Amino acid sequence: MYLQFALNLLARVHLAAGETAAAAELLDEDQLIAEATGNKPAGYALMALAAWRGQEPEATALIKATVQAAVAPGMGRLADVADYASAVLNNGLGRHDAARDAARRVFEHDPLGLGPGVVPELAEAASRTGDTALVEAALDWLSERTRVTPTDWALGIQARLAALLGQGQDAEHLYRESIERLGRTRLRTELARAHLLYGEWLRRNNRRVDAREQLRAAYQMLQAMGAGGFAERARRELQATGQTVRKRTGLAARAGAAASELTTQEAQVARLASEGLSNPQISTRLFISPRTVQYHLRKVFTKLGIASRGELHRALQADPGTIRAR
Repeated sequence: MYLQFALNLLARVHLAAGETAAAAELLDEDQLIAEATGNKPAGYALMALAAWRGQEPEATALIKATVQAAVAPGMGRLADVADYASAVLNNGLGRHDAARDAARRVFEHDPLGLGPGVVPELAEAASRTGDTALVEAALDWLSERTRVTPTDWALGIQARLAALLGQGQDAEHLYRESIERLGRTRLRTELARAHLLYGEWLRRNNRRVDAREQLRAAYQMLQAMGAGGFAERARRELQATGQTVRKRTGLAARAGAAASELTTQEAQVARLASEGLSNPQISTRLFISPRTVQYHLRKVFTKLGIASRGELHRALQADPGTIRAR
């Protein structure tokens, strides 16, 4: 179990850096260890991954299952982890009422270690629902800590929260400070969202040309890291400025989406299977068990929206980039 928890912890680090494929690969290892040992998967980072990707059905199912598990003795913290994931998911989908309510529950409990992640979610959702007092409470919480730990991460988020309360040039200065500070960290998800919030603020102040620059940066970053909900939010904002942003459709779109979701090993298994190799042959080539090959193929089929090897070759041909290791 200790190894599984370590994998989940490392996956959370990759998520903060916007490296969703790397996080997914670690969580696949958690699943494989669980299957081999009979333990349950640690699971909590998988819930966060689905939330960041904007995968609503999967994230919602994981959140509900986690909340149900949280009633067991000693498992109460899981409810806070589920609420954090719910806040991320709903902020990405633009459901700020739901995001605010979930984040506020965590904020009021103030569990050790979750505050730095949930406070930005709370402030953003509260600002979008007109709850200025809640934004101020989140900013006060963070400001107490930046006085002790004035890192670029903490100060960058603090500037972003203060910008949500600001007006005119003061707000603009704070948004720019947030982007500058977060740009010096590995927190690519928070940097992308700083661009997104700044771009949204510029658009609402009728500065469409300036807004496009920020929103385009946000969209490109979020799309590249596989943060589907937030990327779609940035795309809609870009369109509102008059910028044309086309969405791919059909099989190529599904394959293109999968390209950002296949882990390195899934991509390798998919490529070899599409070339006609059997599970035992793939097993020998990659030094993994046939059972592991079958597990990865199930994941590949799900992500590509197909049901058989016969469809696999056609799906990968629709977008060759899908089989690149990431």
